[in-house]
Amino acid sequence: MRRHGTSRTGNPRGRAQHAATWTALTAAGALVLGACGGGDGKEAPPQGGEASAPTGQTVRLPKLPGEKLEVAAVWTGPEQANFTKVLKEFEKRTGATVTFVPAQDPIVTFLGTKIAGGQPPDVALLPQVGALTAAVQNKWAQPVGPEAKAQLDKNYSDGWKKLGAVDGTQYGVYYKAANKSLVWYNAKAFQAAGVQPPKTWKDLLTAADTLSASGTPAVSVAGADGWTLTDWFENVYLSQAGPQKYDQLAKHEIKWTDDSVKQALTTLGELFGRKDFLAGGASGALATEFPKSVTQTFTGGERPAAAMVFEGDFVAVNIGQTEAKVGEDALVFPFPAVGAKAPVVSGGDVAVALKPSKGAQALLTFLASPDAAEIQAREGGFVSPNKSVDPKAYPNDIQRDIAKALIAAGDDFRFDMSDQAPAAFGGTPGAGEWKALQDFLANPSDVAGTQARLEADAAKAYGN
Repeated sequence: MRRHGTSRTGNPRGRAQHAATWTALTAAGALVLGACGGGDGKEAPPQGGEASAPTGQTVRLPKLPGEKLEVAAVWTGPEQANFTKVLKEFEKRTGATVTFVPAQDPIVTFLGTKIAGGQPPDVALLPQVGALTAAVQNKWAQPVGPEAKAQLDKNYSDGWKKLGAVDGTQYGVYYKAANKSLVWYNAKAFQAAGVQPPKTWKDLLTAADTLSASGTPAVSVAGADGWTLTDWFENVYLSQAGPQKYDQLAKHEIKWTDDSVKQALTTLGELFGRKDFLAGGASGALATEFPKSVTQTFTGGERPAAAMVFEGDFVAVNIGQTEAKVGEDALVFPFPAVGAKAPVVSGGDVAVALKPSKGAQALLTFLASPDAAEIQAREGGFVSPNKSVDPKAYPNDIQRDIAKALIAAGDDFRFDMSDQAPAAFGGTPGAGEWKALQDFLANPSDVAGTQARLEADAAKAYGN
């Protein structure tokens, strides 16, 4: 998954500060676990050719015998497999045939190639706000139909609906969300070193020193995937510089040469600059892709490759590929506070119709319902912004608390900064922010050079 997740019409700039989100996170079960929409909730009666909603189903879908749909997303592995179960249920209810089409980052380029070749998918799940805006500007996207709109009004807060809109028109359904301010840790490694989950950045560095001295590198960093490094930066920056600066940098209203960026990179360098803190050192981190960064933290018995791995709630999917059990062997704590308050960064994937077909609109309607989200929620590693999803659908207390916190936060969140940027800067492998931060991981002392490269690439991508 590109996390995420994606300027950016519909982003949460200028909204209430993220403090309420942090309060919700800590209140909703204390993630250091150690061990309103509009609509009246009424649906129109079924139209001709539509099936009624049987018991246990909240949404009516049309019968689509013989219709074939293609759905594109950047998901792979277990995440793709879990989403395929959702598509199978859609097939069962409608009679349509759905094919999943694996996409590559940047997805806008992938879709552009498909559309130029006359073979656009019916629906795409876009991991960036910027990708949604580009799809609308390129006249690829179809507005959300009335049935899907009714589900959005019934099941989503205004903040998530606005993220799926461009210039006031609803184009997308945020099917999947992410809390990207979590650190997952190996319980045995922490216990062996006598370390407790840190609450501040200073405490994190102290814990990292203790863990590394015990023989287990502190952190597994997925440096081969540039998007993970943007998430590291964003959490440090949001907590240290504050939400106002965060919003300004997201819009490129301040430059990447700003002192606030210098401070955040210098802080991040305190961790990245200690080779003994990183699994495999800097070179090992740069060769580690996201799935491996997780699995190597929760395998190896008493000598895992690292004690901690940073990333969102979706980490649970990859933990599921090991013998570790979430809630027992694999625990989680909120990203430590660098400044006065701990950060909360959100991401998400928005479903958009690229063909004006009945099937595409029916799938958007299904994805906007709790029925679809609850199927994937049961598989773990998934959080829905749909407030009608039954919390019991989540497979464990950790996932349940993360989901409850997301819903409790309402509209008070900050969306992933790189996902708000033009894809050329914030969402392209080997270019822009991804590449600049990989270079920074290789040489954390080069703060000024990193800032200069970031600003040059941002100015070009934003056009200012």
